Amino acid sequence: MTTARTPTGETPFRLTYGTKAVIPVEVGITSMRREIFNKKSNKDKLRVNLDCLDEVRDKASDKVTKYQWKMVAYYNKRVKLRRLEIGDLVLRKVTPVTRDPTQGKLGPTWEGPYKFVHYSRQGSYHLETLDGQKLP
Repeated sequence: MTTARTPTGETPFRLTYGTKAVIPVEVGITSMRREIFNKKSNKDKLRVNLDCLDEVRDKASDKVTKYQWKMVAYYNKRVKLRRLEIGDLVLRKVTPVTRDPTQGKLGPTWEGPYKFVHYSRQGSYHLETLDGQKLP
């Protein structure tokens, strides 16, 4: 939990407690951080870190939002828009509700083929089986 996460740029420990964690390896080895440690001023510094914790969390939240927008842009750049025509054959993704529990995790992830019948509105459509039965 001492590794900074890519989306936030912060460690989970710092986002929780407001300070960086000291890992056991740092305790046994002399480091600059241990050399300048002052027990008397430590409590004051910890209080200041806790006071600034909301700002650190806000910055991390902003970074997560930017990261998510970058991921959306990356994904959308590679998506190819394809309009369905009436009569096209399509496959439907199997959801946890429609999955057959006897098939286990190695069961099919797609079901069909189904025939595309018509659009209801953008992103919503009606399918039927190849023998003409409507799907719910």
